[in-house]
Formats: sequence, C-alpha cells, structure tokens
Amino acid sequence: MSSVNFMEKLLDGVEVEWKALGDVTLPTSNIKWRDTCRSYRYIDLTSVSIERKAISETLEIASNNAPSRAQKLVEKDDLIFATTRPAQQRYCLINEQYAGEVASTGYCVLRAKKNEVLPKWILHWIASSKFKNYVEENQSGSAYPAISDARVKEFKIPIPCSENPKKSLEIQAEIVRILDTFTELTAELTAELTAELTARKNQYSHYRDQLLSFEEGVVEYLPMGQPEVGEFIRGGGLQKKDFTETGIGCIHYGQIYTHYGTYADITKTCVSEEFFKKARKAKSGDLVIATTSENDEDVCKAVAWLGGEEVAVSSDACIYRHKLNPKYVSYFFQTEQFQKQKRQYITGTKVRRVNADDLAKILIPIPSPKEQTRIVAILDKFDVLTNSITEGLPREISLRQKQYEYYRDLLLSFPQAEEAAA
Repeated sequence: MSSVNFMEKLLDGVEVEWKALGDVTLPTSNIKWRDTCRSYRYIDLTSVSIERKAISETLEIASNNAPSRAQKLVEKDDLIFATTRPAQQRYCLINEQYAGEVASTGYCVLRAKKNEVLPKWILHWIASSKFKNYVEENQSGSAYPAISDARVKEFKIPIPCSENPKKSLEIQAEIVRILDTFTELTAELTAELTAELTARKNQYSHYRDQLLSFEEGVVEYLPMGQPEVGEFIRGGGLQKKDFTETGIGCIHYGQIYTHYGTYADITKTCVSEEFFKKARKAKSGDLVIATTSENDEDVCKAVAWLGGEEVAVSSDACIYRHKLNPKYVSYFFQTEQFQKQKRQYITGTKVRRVNADDLAKILIPIPSPKEQTRIVAILDKFDVLTNSITEGLPREISLRQKQYEYYRDLLLSFPQAEEAAA
C-alpha cells in the first residue's frame, strides 16, 4: 500500500488543522534553586547525542556551582531542542531518568498539551525535513548561528481531526507507531554499520600514525614554518553574509568541521568576483586550517585544497603554503603526533584557538617525495573506506538514513496550511 493510500484511509476524510508549536505546548518555568540541599543533573549543549537523539552524559550541579545557563527544569516527555548551532539537530525526549533535572537555556523546551498532541508527534516533526528547512531559513548569526525559542514555537505542525481530540490522538498514535518501528529497524542496521566503521577508523588511525612515525635519524623533523618547508598566511575577512550562489570558490573555517574531509577540489560556497579581488587566497596545494573551535579536538582541523583555481579563505583560518605533498601534510594534521604538539599552544576558554606563529613551531617529519607519495596512496584507500560519502561505509550509513527520512517524510505528508484553506 502506498503512503498516499494509507494516509487517505487513516484520515478518512477528516480535516487537518495546522497549529504553531506554541499553541500545542505549555509554558515551562525557570528553576529557582529553592532546594539548596539537592544536586541536579545538568543537561548542557553537548549532553545530547546528535546520532542517538538521547542524553549521553550530564554534569552534577547544585545552587552554589550552577552554570549561568542552567535555568530550565524539565519533565518527563518534554522535548528539548538545541537552539544554538541548530543545524546540528541536537534534540531528544526527556525520559524518567532525567525528569526533574536541569537543562541549559540553550535548549527550547516543548511540553506537549497531551490532550491535543502526543510528545512523539512533536518529536517526529522536529526530525522532519520540513523543520530542518525551517531552521535553516530562520536561524541568525554567522560564527555561532542560533534560532530563538519564539521562532521554534512559530513552526506549524498538522493536527488531524483537531475538533475530535480522541480521534486525533488515535491517528497520531498510529503514524507514530509506524515511524517508531521504522526508526528502530533503521537504528539497528545503522548501529551494525557504525560499529564496523568505528573498528575500521581505529585501524586507520593506527596505521596512519605508524606510517607517519619515523625512527630517529631516518628522516629530518623540521619546524613547519621554516622557510625551506613552508609559511603560514592568515585568512581574510570572509563571512557567511559574503556567500553568493555563483562566482569564485571560497572556504569558510566553519565548513572545515562540517563539510570538508582530508582534501577537496570543489568548494561548497562562492563569493563575488569583486569580493575575491580583496580576499586572502589559497592556491592549489595549500592547506586551509581552522584555527578556532569550541573544543581542543577540532581546533586546527585542515583540508588540502587541490582545485585548479585559487579560493578565498575566511578569518579564523589560515593558509599553509609549503613544499610538500599536500595530502601528506593534511594527513599529518590528523596524527596524534601533530595533536600532541598542538595542545601546548591552545589558548582561550570558551573559544579555543592556535595562532599561526605557534603552528609554525610544530615539527613535521619530511621523508623523500617518493615516500610521501607512497604513504598518501595507502592512506587514500583507508580514507575512502572510512570517510567517503560516495563510497565505503559512510555511504551505506547515509543511504540507510536517507531511506528512513524519505519514508518518514512520506508518512508526514499532510496538505499545507495554505493548500487546506484553498
């Protein structure tokens, strides 16, 4: 049975009313810290797993050591959605284990009016492509994009047979049941593939570190900023507002975390020719390095630019222009050898950074060009298996997820509010 026929049979001619989330949820109170004897578990902006849509770990806090963002008491069946960096899609339902605990103000708390809407009905709509698109259109900020609670609560979801709450909840429950079943099946398949991917990544990391480690005296270790090795060039003033649909390629530092892998020859975004003329530029073979991050692991993540043309590079990034194999250098940035040296130069509290002058002090092993090429050829094979979205295990995981999203969106295909009113 097609989803269209299924929906027609399930709805059986009932009307669908589109309501804002704010109209089908209850207001949530802020915590007052009246119980000074009690400790709370604090659900911060990294507590919710992006992959599992569940709380993975929390801090224990009390009124005397609570972070300023610890303000929202949550109850069982509340849905929390991270409004900071919303494109990451950190959200989950609160279960009994975390009922009565404290969430960061960085979460929008959606507490369903259970006589009108099921909490899981809201959950599946928050997971939908329609909501993701809404977030993209309504977030603001370039370095740290966010969407306000008010905007989240303006998002409209369909309420079938709203004039008959009992029947409406029954219809919601049946669609939720099917989606839950499909979610569990997809999660099982994805878990198996993810476990295999994790094993391969660990194997890859081991071989990469081995291939880029040399016995003393076999190769020279030189500072990366030494003139005969390379130089670091700071990025320019490129911001997301400068992006254009067509034009000349550019790399924004934030994209290095979310879009690019070890190397690239096509950019995700462009800038105008006029902007490009005054921008800092990376040439083919240069590394583009993100010099700021919210955590130590990601700071100094790098991508080797292998395209035929120059590209504009943003601030909070730097360009490494060198005389080595570009992929060899990019793989070196992923090794524990590099990470260990990098850590001593990290500064900042909320935003972690490493400046170009300190990067120049890091020692890199320099084997012969022939050996660099051999190492790159081996690592390229591992990289495809573990990181490629067009080949290897990540592609299989992506296909499972896209299949799930396709059928979920089909099951959530209701006439739009304006169509229903026509």
